[in-house]
Amino acid sequence: MSKFMDWVDARFPATKMWEDHLSKYYAPKNFNFFYFFGSLALLVLVNQIVTGVWLTMSYTPSAEEAFASVEYIMRDVEYGSILRLLHSTGASAFFIVVYLHMFRGLLYGSYQKPRELVWVFGMLIYLALMAEAFMGYLLPWGQMSYWGAQVIISLFGAIPVIGGDLTQWIRGDYLISGITLNRFFALHVVALPIVILGLVVLHVLALHEVGSNNPDGVDIKKHKDENGIPLDGIAFHPYYTVKDIVGVVVFLFIFCSIVFFFPEMGGYFLEKPNFEVANAFKTPLHIAPVWYFTPFYAILRAIPDKLMGVIAMGAAIAVLFVLPWLDRSPVKSMRYKGWLSKGWLVVFCVAFVILGVLGVLPPTPERTILSQVCTFLYFAYFILMPFYTRLEKTKPVPERVTG
Repeated sequence: MSKFMDWVDARFPATKMWEDHLSKYYAPKNFNFFYFFGSLALLVLVNQIVTGVWLTMSYTPSAEEAFASVEYIMRDVEYGSILRLLHSTGASAFFIVVYLHMFRGLLYGSYQKPRELVWVFGMLIYLALMAEAFMGYLLPWGQMSYWGAQVIISLFGAIPVIGGDLTQWIRGDYLISGITLNRFFALHVVALPIVILGLVVLHVLALHEVGSNNPDGVDIKKHKDENGIPLDGIAFHPYYTVKDIVGVVVFLFIFCSIVFFFPEMGGYFLEKPNFEVANAFKTPLHIAPVWYFTPFYAILRAIPDKLMGVIAMGAAIAVLFVLPWLDRSPVKSMRYKGWLSKGWLVVFCVAFVILGVLGVLPPTPERTILSQVCTFLYFAYFILMPFYTRLEKTKPVPERVTG
């Protein structure tokens, strides 16, 4: 084996990659619960790719046969129903772990210098993931798939001058049709997965270049022993790989419980209208995107003007990219920031959750007002950040991690 690895290493840096990214990559020793979600996101990505490959073997991307092929997978393909439910539940699980992963970044300042690129690559993954989920949402060709896509694509029509042509170009037709389905299928199974995988590699490479953040926001590279090993660091393998396995086991227990016993999750993971074939002449009573898009959908509906609503929805995502340059705090972790930062983070999270709930529900005048208030608070968190992070009094940060 030693001779074989020597032969490989002379032609490919296998051992060097193993050491640089696992066995000799030193991570802070005070990682906590929130540091499970990066590896869990990678696990769910693998699940989506593997199950997706198997589903494409029995799926037919045409308006006439798409819905029937999904029914065929669920009823007649051996283990097809499990594969389909692993994939559909995995889509929601992906966003759950990504949102928690992003929350950890907000909590401990993982976007601050020198990790700006790590955050930007992460946000590009999030954006590509949203596109991937949207493309995949049309593929079952059910009622909510069809009408949800109809609503979202029609938003591009609000763009002045080019809106109409852009909308038609995205659909590939005057209405959502088999042409739209076919191109969304190609993007969903080929183009976007390649983009996501590439961004994940860049995200990990950027992270390992600058080192992982920790709950204290302390740079462990400042204190090293005579061998150049951080005093507050431990090798990622085997210590954190074993720790992550524990998280994976717990996650899979919950995930499989949902897949086998609650795959619809009350209509949030699999909507009831989607069990009915798409019908351009029958509009559902209430059209709403799947739950992980609803905060931004609620922002869209909160603005009376369609164009301004589209701009607000786009700005709600775009502002996340500039977060590293909005935070002017001299400390990273929320442990040592002032009460203003802590209070605004709570307000932001509560507003985001409320927007998510409102996006699922049919609009009423009262809900619209609440959506507008939460939209204001969502943007206020970012717009006011340069001021309250600079003015607030922070606690002294320890020289080394506190454990």
